[in-house]
Amino acid sequence: MSETQRSDRFTPFAWGVLAFTFMVIVFGAWVRITGSGAGCGQHWPTCHGEVIHRPQSVETVIELTHRVTSGLSMLLAVALLVWGMVRFERGHPARRGVALAMLFMIFEALLGAGLVLLELVGRNDSISRAVMMAIHLSNTCLLTGAMAAAAWCARPDRRPRTRWRDAGRGPWLLVAGLFAVILVSMSGAVTALGDTLYPVVEAGSVGDRLAADQGVTAHFLQRMRVVHPLLAVLVGLYLLWLSISLPGLDGHGAVRSLGNVVAGLVLAQLCAGVVNIMLSAPGWMQLVHLGLATGLWVGLVLLALAALRADAELQL
Repeated sequence: MSETQRSDRFTPFAWGVLAFTFMVIVFGAWVRITGSGAGCGQHWPTCHGEVIHRPQSVETVIELTHRVTSGLSMLLAVALLVWGMVRFERGHPARRGVALAMLFMIFEALLGAGLVLLELVGRNDSISRAVMMAIHLSNTCLLTGAMAAAAWCARPDRRPRTRWRDAGRGPWLLVAGLFAVILVSMSGAVTALGDTLYPVVEAGSVGDRLAADQGVTAHFLQRMRVVHPLLAVLVGLYLLWLSISLPGLDGHGAVRSLGNVVAGLVLAQLCAGVVNIMLSAPGWMQLVHLGLATGLWVGLVLLALAALRADAELQL
C-alpha cells in the first residue's frame, strides 16, 4: 500500500475526530447557557458520587451527556495519537499535531474538572470563573488547531517544506492573526459568561444597554461586555485585509482558495456578532456565534499552513 493510500485513511479519521470535538465544544456552551454545569453536583468524574447515575433533572441530563461525549472525544484523541505515532515518522508535522492535540485534550479535561470541583459553575460570577473560562476557550482553540494541522499535514502534497523560522512575511502575519483570534476568543468567553449570568435587557436602544452596562452598580462582567465587539471588529478587519491580499502569496492556488474561505467566515462572524447584539444574545445565537468562531479559527490555521508551504515553494 502506497504512502498516499495509508494517509488517505488517516486523514478522514482525523477530520472526523475534529468534527466530533467541535460538536462537544458547542454542546459545552449549551451546558453554560442552560446553567447545567452543576448538574452532577461537586463531583468529577462521577455524577453525584455515582459511576452510573440515573438523572433526576434536566440539568443533570445535560451535564452527564456532556461528560459522556467529552469522554468519547478523549478516547478518539487517544486513537488519533496512537495511529499518528505509528503511521508517521519522527519529525513529521502530523505526528507533532496528534501529540499536541492529546496534550491539549488532557488540559481541556483538567480545566473542565477544575470548573466543577472549584464550583465555578451555575450562578458563580467570580473573577476566577471568568479567568478559567478565558483559559478554557483559548485551550479549545489550540486543541482544534492541532487536530486540524494533523489532518491537513497527513497528506504528502500538503506537508510544509520549511520551518517557521525560515518563513517570509506572509506566514508570520498569519501567526499574528492566530494570536489575535485567541485573544478575541478569550474576551468572547468572558462576554458569553456575562450574557448568561447578566442577560442583556431587551428594552431600549444599543446606547441605552451600553449605558446600563457601564453604570455604577454594574458587575464587572457587564462592564467588560463592550470589550469583545470592539476587539472583534479590529481583528476582523485585519484578517479581511490579510486573507484577501497575503503579501507575496496572493497568486498561490491553495492560499487563494483558503483566503477566500477565511474572508467569508470573517464577514459571516461579524454579521453574526451584530445580530447577536441586536437580539440581546439569545442562547441559540451564542451557539451559532461559537460555531462560526471555531470554523474561522480552523480555516485560519489551514491558511497559515498553506502559506508556509507556498512560501517554501516560492523560495525554491
